[in-house]
Amino acid sequence: MPAVDLPLDQLERYRPSLDEPADFDTFWQTTLKAAEHPQPVVSAERIDSGLRLVETWDVTFRGFAGDPISAWYTRPAGTDGPLLPAVVEFVGYGRGRGLPHERLTWANAGYAHLLMDNRGQGDQYGSGGATPDPHASAPGGPGAIVRGILDPHDHHYRRLITDAVCSVAALRALPGVAADRVAAVGNSQGGGVALAVAGLVPDLAAVLVSAPLLCGIRRALDLTDDGPYGEVAAYLAVHRGAERAAYRTLAYVEGISFARRAYAPAHFGVGLRDTVCPPSGAYAAYHRYGELTGRDPAREIHAYPFNGHEHGDATHTRRQLAWLHAVLDGGQA
Repeated sequence: MPAVDLPLDQLERYRPSLDEPADFDTFWQTTLKAAEHPQPVVSAERIDSGLRLVETWDVTFRGFAGDPISAWYTRPAGTDGPLLPAVVEFVGYGRGRGLPHERLTWANAGYAHLLMDNRGQGDQYGSGGATPDPHASAPGGPGAIVRGILDPHDHHYRRLITDAVCSVAALRALPGVAADRVAAVGNSQGGGVALAVAGLVPDLAAVLVSAPLLCGIRRALDLTDDGPYGEVAAYLAVHRGAERAAYRTLAYVEGISFARRAYAPAHFGVGLRDTVCPPSGAYAAYHRYGELTGRDPAREIHAYPFNGHEHGDATHTRRQLAWLHAVLDGGQA
């Protein structure tokens, strides 16, 4: 498949204008304030995963509206003493947290690892989830991205992003975690959510984003009918005239807007033939990262010219591991 977006030399300079809601900050401050809780963790039950080199807990924490959100907390076995740097990971669109032995990279690298479940998802890929979404009753389509799309207060991603911010507080409250060394990690939808967390949690230590959904949303809707963006197009093909309301709602979850407010060291990865999350969105977020903070955050981006939504796959993971080790353990990228 040929490249589907701008040539690399143009992507490397791509810094589009942004139609950002005037009340973007107020919207999120109000939403997150309502979700604060002095005891974010509801329960943490040690489980037998069948693995001997890691230890895992089945965690429930409070998310949007105090809803119970499931997660797996995993750490290297025999590390009860020292406080460990930690990674909170967000999974892709349609996935749930799956089974506790599926995602072991970060725990095997020596980090405490919290894998957050996606509320109301988990039925399209992987091994399922365990978190319902009791608020998914507003008008919208069956896919998560279009649930409640006519009003930003009803939108699925308002709830999911709030859950993700709450997951950072939950991870910091778990035993053995170095609260000042927490990184957010995600791919695809998880990458977009991790970027949102970076823009909403001011003291995050690092963020690793690959093939991010929710970045450059309006342009993506013009470029592709694949994946979640195709669900938006399909909804609007039926609900003619709803474009204005939908675009307004999506502007509150635009990853570029979150990137402008973030300043944790950032690591990006993108496939230039990605038709699910076109690469211009990731580049726009990368170039505008931190611009509202008065800082020049450390960041880097890696492009894979012949790859699609899988971007650099295991090669990119190797780069992530080296980079995060330098940031969390060496003090700089």
